[in-house]
Amino acid sequence: MKIEKHIEKEKEGTYLTVPFEVPENVRKITISYDYPHKTKGIVGNIRPGNIIDLGVFDPTGRFIGWSGSSKDKISIGEYGSERGYFSQKTMSGKWKIAVGAYRVRPGGVNVTYNIDFTPNTPEWLYGDLHIHSDASDGRFDPFEIGRRAKRRGLDFVAVANHNNCTDNFSPPVLEDMTFLPAVEWTHYKGHMNFFGVCAPFEKTFVANTAEEKRKIVSNAREQGAVISVNHPECPFCPYLWEDDDYDMIEIWNGPMRGANIRAIKLWTEKLRGGRRLPAVGGSDFHKPGLFVKIGKPVTAVYSESRSAHDILEALASGRSFVTCSAKGPRIIAGAKRLYSGREKRLQKNTVVKIKASQMRGERLTAVTDRGETPIPRCSKKEFETEIVLPGDVAFCYIKAVRNFFGLNVIRAVTNPVYFNKEEK
Repeated sequence: MKIEKHIEKEKEGTYLTVPFEVPENVRKITISYDYPHKTKGIVGNIRPGNIIDLGVFDPTGRFIGWSGSSKDKISIGEYGSERGYFSQKTMSGKWKIAVGAYRVRPGGVNVTYNIDFTPNTPEWLYGDLHIHSDASDGRFDPFEIGRRAKRRGLDFVAVANHNNCTDNFSPPVLEDMTFLPAVEWTHYKGHMNFFGVCAPFEKTFVANTAEEKRKIVSNAREQGAVISVNHPECPFCPYLWEDDDYDMIEIWNGPMRGANIRAIKLWTEKLRGGRRLPAVGGSDFHKPGLFVKIGKPVTAVYSESRSAHDILEALASGRSFVTCSAKGPRIIAGAKRLYSGREKRLQKNTVVKIKASQMRGERLTAVTDRGETPIPRCSKKEFETEIVLPGDVAFCYIKAVRNFFGLNVIRAVTNPVYFNKEEK
């Protein structure tokens, strides 16, 4: 949207408004403006130029922010706004640009406003689901974590401190960065992330019996928590409870290594046993180091929006894949639509579609309850292909492997597409 506004010399020293209409379902509003600016240098002291200030009001008349003439482009949205502007939902209706005619040259000035709308549509988002802050044993505060995550191309993070939920009540505001409420329930018999609830423990995190553990998990679920078991095959803090009372499984924790390979094997065994269990990954970042880094690995989700609720709903539904970083392989598999987690009835020959990008020599393999099948290699960095499955498989997921100096390293893993046999 482009709006031209002429400001007369007589309006100098006053405030004006420029109305504009915001449609439905907008995630972010971006406003930029341009005009003949003030003259610079010595000439500017003798012959001052135009100075036009900028601010914004929402449809209720609420004052959203003011940047004066210091910025020629600002954005407003629920998931972060330009500094100096409140973050809020971009409701539809008549908004107003606040125009400050601070200084106007004789003859007036023509100001051009360009207004762009970012729609709230489903998209792939990339995030790290396992980070610790200085509220427990991490190095950085949540703002610094979010800032570093943005630099690595992430859209969301979960600051999951050990039995500590204080950061959930005052998350920082960074543009286009979503903070998922999270706590890592840290017990001597295993660790679990409780997502989506600021304070998931009803009274205490302490559990000395299996019954007390079940009560903690049950209470968290009643509040709406989505629960993931963390690093279940870690040699130092494995999951030792004699149950699988969780909604997701962290198959990739920090750098790819033996514990993660064993976790992927455990997950695959559960899938083959009939459990439909979404897989996730996270860095388990505490402080800067040689190997553990924010965003290595990341979990990609196909979410309806950038809200924490929608991201978690996508994770719990398995509409996701795990990859080594935001720059790593992006592997999307599906039947009708290109994302996992969906269920499809098997025909005699069932086609699974695969879309791969950011490939750097990785080979793809299809994993089902019947075994593993290599997918013909493609030398392109981005490609689409299909595989045909027999009519008796229960699930299929795709993994990408790259050879480094003779060692095959897993670089990405999708969540499964599930199948039901046709009823005769």
